[in-house]
Amino acid sequence: MNQSQGEDKNKFLYPRGRYYGQVKPENLVFNANLQEFAQKVGMITSLESNGKLDPEDAYQQIKGLWKQLKHSKKELGIGEEPSATA
Repeated sequence: MNQSQGEDKNKFLYPRGRYYGQVKPENLVFNANLQEFAQKVGMITSLESNGKLDPEDAYQQIKGLWKQLKHSKKELGIGEEPSATA
Protein backbone atom coordinates (compact mmCIF):
# COMPACT_ATOMS: atom_id res chain seq x y z
CA MET A 1 0.00 0.00 0.00
CA ASN A 2 1.49 3.35 -0.97
CA GLN A 3 1.46 6.40 1.28
CA SER A 4 -1.56 8.14 -0.30
CA GLN A 5 -3.69 4.99 0.07
CA GLY A 6 -2.68 4.81 3.73
CA GLU A 7 -3.62 8.46 4.22
CA ASP A 8 -6.97 7.90 2.50
CA LYS A 9 -7.64 4.91 4.73
CA ASN A 10 -6.82 6.92 7.88
CA LYS A 11 -9.02 9.82 6.74
CA PHE A 12 -11.87 7.35 6.24
CA LEU A 13 -11.40 5.50 9.54
CA TYR A 14 -10.50 8.55 11.63
CA PRO A 15 -12.23 11.58 10.12
CA ARG A 16 -11.51 14.98 11.61
CA GLY A 17 -14.17 17.64 11.80
CA ARG A 18 -13.41 21.24 10.98
CA TYR A 19 -12.86 23.55 13.95
CA TYR A 20 -14.93 26.73 14.03
CA GLY A 21 -14.13 28.00 17.53
CA GLN A 22 -11.68 30.63 18.70
CA VAL A 23 -8.38 29.77 17.02
CA LYS A 24 -5.77 29.39 19.74
CA PRO A 25 -3.18 26.59 19.91
CA GLU A 26 -4.63 25.13 23.11
CA ASN A 27 -8.15 25.10 21.65
CA LEU A 28 -6.96 23.31 18.52
CA VAL A 29 -5.08 20.70 20.54
CA PHE A 30 -8.06 20.13 22.83
CA ASN A 31 -10.38 19.83 19.84
CA ALA A 32 -8.13 17.15 18.35
CA ASN A 33 -8.09 15.33 21.71
CA LEU A 34 -11.87 15.60 21.96
CA GLN A 35 -12.38 14.18 18.47
CA GLU A 36 -10.02 11.30 19.25
CA PHE A 37 -11.96 10.62 22.47
CA ALA A 38 -15.24 10.54 20.55
CA GLN A 39 -13.84 8.15 17.93
CA LYS A 40 -12.47 5.76 20.54
CA VAL A 41 -15.72 5.82 22.54
CA GLY A 42 -17.59 5.02 19.33
CA MET A 43 -15.36 2.02 18.67
CA ILE A 44 -15.65 0.77 22.24
CA THR A 45 -19.44 1.07 22.23
CA SER A 46 -19.63 -0.77 18.91
CA LEU A 47 -17.48 -3.60 20.24
CA GLU A 48 -19.60 -3.83 23.39
CA SER A 49 -22.88 -3.70 21.45
CA ASN A 50 -21.70 -6.55 19.23
CA GLY A 51 -20.68 -8.73 22.15
CA LYS A 52 -16.95 -8.46 21.47
CA LEU A 53 -16.25 -6.54 24.68
CA ASP A 54 -17.57 -7.07 28.19
CA PRO A 55 -19.72 -4.15 29.45
CA GLU A 56 -17.48 -3.64 32.51
CA ASP A 57 -14.36 -3.58 30.29
CA ALA A 58 -16.05 -1.06 28.00
CA TYR A 59 -16.96 1.10 30.99
CA GLN A 60 -13.42 0.99 32.39
CA GLN A 61 -11.88 1.85 29.01
CA ILE A 62 -14.22 4.81 28.53
CA LYS A 63 -13.59 5.94 32.11
CA GLY A 64 -9.84 5.89 31.40
CA LEU A 65 -10.30 7.87 28.20
CA TRP A 66 -12.42 10.41 30.09
CA LYS A 67 -9.67 10.85 32.69
CA GLN A 68 -7.15 11.45 29.90
CA LEU A 69 -9.43 14.06 28.32
CA LYS A 70 -9.95 15.83 31.65
CA HIS A 71 -6.19 15.86 32.25
CA SER A 72 -5.66 17.30 28.77
CA LYS A 73 -8.22 20.04 29.46
CA LYS A 74 -6.53 20.95 32.73
CA GLU A 75 -3.03 20.93 31.25
CA LEU A 76 -4.11 23.15 28.35
CA GLY A 77 -5.92 25.57 30.66
CA ILE A 78 -9.21 25.23 28.81
CA GLY A 79 -12.10 26.94 30.64
CA GLU A 80 -9.91 28.80 33.10
CA GLU A 81 -10.24 32.50 33.65
CA PRO A 82 -7.21 34.43 32.41
CA SER A 83 -5.15 35.65 35.35
CA ALA A 84 -5.19 39.41 35.86
CA THR A 85 -1.75 40.97 35.88
CA ALA A 86 -1.37 44.52 37.11
